[in-house]
Amino acid sequence: MSTVTVAGTTGEDRSDYTKDESRSIRRRSLRLLSSLVSPLRWQLVLAGVVLIVSTALRVAGPALIAYGINTALPAVVSEADWLPTIGVVAVYLAAGIGGAGLIGWYVVVAARLTQAIMLDLRTRIFLHTQRLSLEFHESYTSGRIISRQTSDLDTIRELLDGGLNELVSGILYGGFTLVALLLLDWESGVILLVMGLPLYLLMRWFYLRSQRVYRESRVVSAKVIVKFVETMTGIRAVKAFRKEGRNDVDFGELSSDYRDVNMRSIRLFGTFEPGLMAVASVTVALVLLWGGIRVVDGTLLIGTLLAAVLYVRNFFAPLQEVAFFLNSYQSATAALEKVSGVLEEQPTVPDPTRPIDLWHSRGHLHFDRVEFGYGTGKTILPDFTLDIPAGQTIALVGTTGAGKSTLAKLVSRFYDPTSGSLRLDGVDLRQLHPKDLRRAIVMVTQEAYLFSGTVADNIALGKPSATMEEIRAAAEAVGADSFITSLPDGYDTDVNKRGGRVSAGQRQLISFARAFLADPAVLILDEATASLDMPSERMIQEALQTLLADRTAIIIAHRLSTVAIADRVLVMEHGRIIEDDDPDTLISGTGKFAQLHAAWRESLV
Repeated sequence: MSTVTVAGTTGEDRSDYTKDESRSIRRRSLRLLSSLVSPLRWQLVLAGVVLIVSTALRVAGPALIAYGINTALPAVVSEADWLPTIGVVAVYLAAGIGGAGLIGWYVVVAARLTQAIMLDLRTRIFLHTQRLSLEFHESYTSGRIISRQTSDLDTIRELLDGGLNELVSGILYGGFTLVALLLLDWESGVILLVMGLPLYLLMRWFYLRSQRVYRESRVVSAKVIVKFVETMTGIRAVKAFRKEGRNDVDFGELSSDYRDVNMRSIRLFGTFEPGLMAVASVTVALVLLWGGIRVVDGTLLIGTLLAAVLYVRNFFAPLQEVAFFLNSYQSATAALEKVSGVLEEQPTVPDPTRPIDLWHSRGHLHFDRVEFGYGTGKTILPDFTLDIPAGQTIALVGTTGAGKSTLAKLVSRFYDPTSGSLRLDGVDLRQLHPKDLRRAIVMVTQEAYLFSGTVADNIALGKPSATMEEIRAAAEAVGADSFITSLPDGYDTDVNKRGGRVSAGQRQLISFARAFLADPAVLILDEATASLDMPSERMIQEALQTLLADRTAIIIAHRLSTVAIADRVLVMEHGRIIEDDDPDTLISGTGKFAQLHAAWRESLV
């Protein structure tokens, strides 16, 4: 079976699968389901035993009624013997109460199974998606991931909670009922078996037609969630560009598609249910007709005919539940396909099988004939060679698309080179132990993302074991302590609650304190001051002097004021270095950087 490792090309948001693709996806989903159920096999056995016994007790009812009418009642009428009647009533009550009690136990056991499976599945999705490479997250939208973790898992839970129980109990009840009918009156059983042919054709028609409809339903549902999440996440851009009207139209069209696909599924069920009732009614009528003829002939007792009719009715009753299962099953199958597709994704930046430890990094970086391109796209870095000595601060300058951020992502090992090698202190990053890599290299971006929790929690992100004294010292080092202490609860202020909001410059200072506390050997600043105003940038510049001291640093900046603190400037164009020298030398020259610097100075006038 072939697997695809780049999200967005998996086709998991399609509904037009080929037969081979459908079989492959089905096998993948079954593997996932098997891995979820295997640890719970003994609980499954217990649930199965309880369900079988309870079903057998429930199926015994019509046979006991037949015995009561055919044997116990005549004994009372002819001999005034109440013992058979008392006995059959006692057994009937015991079977009913016992069956009800076991069903209650089964519901509890099944609920525990469902919750255990859902806990395992939910945890797997979170752990797996978190560990997938950046390539996956840059191509697989957050809305689709949220859809996998919310609506798709809820659909699977509904199937396990109700639909699967209905299917298993319905099949068991129908099977036991058919066996009991054949033992009680084989001729009525044969009628039921013959009528099983139109029943099978009806069930198969419903299954095949609903399969495609419910897959389409999951696709459209995911699109609705994605549109909503993207709109709310980018609400500032929506407001800024007055996109509300266009979004209303787009979301309305998606909602309309979702309504239409749901209406198709409802119409399918609206056809199936009357068809099922018609088959059931014809079967009961035939049993009554043939049974009535035999009662008149004296070859069949009236109690047996009544029991046969009850068994036929009971046989068709759970088929309604089976239909509900098919309803849930199609939707849950589509959801399971999508979830299994995410869990099948493999990191494009795998951890080394035999990692090399690097306990104390000096920060020496060396690019050796590195070539890199995103996916199957064009090459961004062609035959790139660069040496960055330990402790040196370099600035990367160039137009958009020159390859600056790509270089930073390679150093952070968000991606691996297509060919060539990138080494830290002589160790290929692909062989370096992940814990040493994350300790040695830290990237600060312009987003300066703050997680739920306190300011102190956010500063300690790279060093969770840090004491409050260490956290405060890091904040003081980058000039963040003064504004943090002015917050309502100081370092204990919740950044997501009223009063805990901080400006862009303050968020960046917190991210700098976070990096300072982590104390990496290599620090990457990817447009870390791009979103700041001039006063905020001047405040950040002071923090940078402390942050960059005694460590290797790579600064990516469009603002050339930030470049002035670098020891060395690299001007990039089309993935190549076209200029490489200290800032003063380049400014005094006539090259690209001198032109950029002159244009920047004129913009300040």
